[in-house]
This record gives sequence, structure tokens and C-alpha cells, in this order.
Amino acid sequence: MRLGWYSDLTSTEKRTYWACFGGFTLDSMDSTIFALMMPVLLSVLSLSKSDAGLLGSVSLIGSALGGWGAGMLADRYGRIKVMQGTVLWVAIFTCMGAFCTGFWSFLPVRFLQGIGYGGEAVVGAVLISEAIKPALRGRVAASVQSGYAVGYAISLATMPVLFNFLPEDIAWRAFFAIGLLPALLIWFIRRLVPESAAFNQTRKLHKPIDVRAIFAAEHRRVTIISTVLASGIFGGAYIMITWLPTYMRTVLNLPIASTSGYLAVNIVGSLLGPFIYGLLSDRIGRGRAFMLFLVCQAIVVSVYMFADISMNVILALGLLLGAFQGGLASGLPLTFSELYPTRMRANGAGFCTSFGRGFGSIMPAAVGFASIHMSLPVAMGSFAIGSYLIGFLAALCLPNATGVDMTAVESAAPEPVGLADPVIKERYSSSS
Repeated sequence: MRLGWYSDLTSTEKRTYWACFGGFTLDSMDSTIFALMMPVLLSVLSLSKSDAGLLGSVSLIGSALGGWGAGMLADRYGRIKVMQGTVLWVAIFTCMGAFCTGFWSFLPVRFLQGIGYGGEAVVGAVLISEAIKPALRGRVAASVQSGYAVGYAISLATMPVLFNFLPEDIAWRAFFAIGLLPALLIWFIRRLVPESAAFNQTRKLHKPIDVRAIFAAEHRRVTIISTVLASGIFGGAYIMITWLPTYMRTVLNLPIASTSGYLAVNIVGSLLGPFIYGLLSDRIGRGRAFMLFLVCQAIVVSVYMFADISMNVILALGLLLGAFQGGLASGLPLTFSELYPTRMRANGAGFCTSFGRGFGSIMPAAVGFASIHMSLPVAMGSFAIGSYLIGFLAALCLPNATGVDMTAVESAAPEPVGLADPVIKERYSSSS
């Protein structure tokens, strides 16, 4: 029985796929626990909305630093070793959240958790991009990113179970303690997933590259455009991810059980979005797919936040909100990996992703402070749509490297497949 593109993967590609999918799923489970628990923590730990926004933002700042740092380490020591370390890091610091007693104890834990989460996201994306053949890369890499939705779904399903059987002041701590489970994935990665062939071969031919190489003249344009694109997409995404549960509890006045149901629809959309984006971007190119998704997401957020609509419409819009959000996020790591040669790929992808996360990390805190002077829906909608506009303008200028062969040895001067941008084509064809 054929399972679409999955049947066309080799056994090594399949093992790499499941390792990356598992890493994204379990790290997503850990990272979404705080957002789901934010309404509870506001009450139990007497946090203000600005406190909650800062705790959300500090994790994203850590994620930004971790992404670039892990990218540099992965270009020097290998994708697999760094991926194992980041998975363990996330598990440990998520579990430590169970022992926090207030804002100041949560602050360093959230920051350190973010470092690991950002690092795993970058390294896993580079690993899967290098492992998969060009013709299938968009669909496979986007499918791996759907692990974020699966992890969110696991968190969402776990939450009501814990709160039904445990008192509230114990249930939220148990929820964070469960975050240690992703450490079990390290055994699978260590035993069954090989190091990237592109990395191994390139390491034999090149000395470790200066981390500043991504700012050299031939790479500067790509780096600037990519960081602006990531800033817009992450800015809008983090606003919705961080504040949507609180919006449902405090503005729509939904109980935990109902909130879980509405968020579940959003998660289904997040699961479908990467598959749609992957198929579309393989056909029309990464940049055009980004622009289409950004316009659609801005329209959905406008209606969701500003229009007087029924709960049934909110339910339907939640599906679209998740789909476009998931699709946009899934396209970034793949796109950045295609835009840089192997010897600086993780560094470049890590920096662009990290800068975007850094900008995005400001947005939840900005919404928290803005909501003091305006309603939460107005603050969320205004900042999110502004972020999407930034992303759209960057996507207009994005070089097209769709389908470049990332498995080739750089000194062999691999010819990119279907490149529309002459700068990218020249860089790859002259790489040595």
C-alpha cells in the first residue's frame, strides 16, 4: 500500500523524518504548557497580564539566542549531537517549571527552556532538509513541522485530564513535570538516525567557517530579507499562540473544557496547514506561497478580533487561523536552509530564525502592555496584522531557491534545480 510521498522515502530518510517529527512534537508539547497554564498562573501565582506577557517573551528571547547558538554548533560539531543536547535541555527546564513559586523563579526557567527549544527547531529543520531529496523536500519538511500541532494537541488533551483528577494547585505543577518525557527521544536519535551526509562530506573539505560569513557581501541580501520575513511571521504567530487561550477565557468567558474544544479546532488547522503549504510551495515557490498565506492570515485575524461574530463562526475561523499559522511557520526553516550552502547552512538558518524569534518575542509583551490601555482583542489584532504586513513586504523580495540540491558536496559545484534568482544560482554554482 502506497502512502503518497512517504512511500518514496528511503529507510534512512524515514528514520530521520520520525526523529525530527518526534523532536518537534515533544518540544511543542513542552513549549505550549505555559501558554495553556497562563490563565491558571495568573490566579494561582497572582501574576499580572504584563508579568505573563514578559514570561512569554523571555522564553522567545531565549529561543532566539538558542537557535543561532545551536546553528553555529551544528555547523561545527554535527546536526545529530546538537539535536540530542537540545531535546534534553528542553525536557529538563520544562520540568523545572513545576517547582517555580512566582514570577522571579519562573523568569530564568522560561529563558533557559527557550534556549533549548529554539536550538532544536533550527537543527531539526536543517537535518530534515539535508536528508530529503529535492523533489519531495517541501512536502516532507512541512510535514515534519506539523509535529508542532501534534505536540500542542497532546498538551491540550493532557490538561483536562490532570485538572479533573488533581487539585488546581497540584495539577499545573504535574503538567510541567510531564515535560521531562521528551528526553526519551534521545535514545532513538542516538541509535537509529545517521549524521547528515552533506555535513560529513563538507566537513572533510572545509575548515569551520567564520560565523560572520552570513553577513559577507554575497550573502548579506539573503540574510536581511530572511530575517525580516521571519520577524513578521513569528511576530504575528507568537501573539496568537501566547494570548489566544487567555482571550478565550477572559474575553469570551469560556471555561477550561470549552477553551480546550475551541483550541482543538485551531490545532487541527495547524496540523493541516503545513501539508497545504508544502504542496503549494513545491509548485509555485516559497515566496509566493508565503505571500498568499500572509494575506489570508491577516484577513482571518481581522475578522476574528474586530468583527461581531457568533461562536460558530469563531470556531470555523479558528480552523483557518491554525492552518495559515501552521503553514507559515513550517515554511521558514526549509526556505532558510535552501538559501545557504552546507558549510554555513545551520548558522544562516539559525540566525534568521533567531532574529525573527527575537522580534516576535517582543510582541506578546507589547500586547500585554497595550491591553492596559485598550481591549485585548484590539491589541492582539493590531500588532498581529502589523507583523503580517512586515512579512509580506519581505516575501516580495525573497530570492527563489526552491529545490536546490542540498545533498551534494559543495566542491562538486552542484547545479541548483529550478532557481529563479541569479544571485542564489551564482553563489551555489561557484561554491568551493
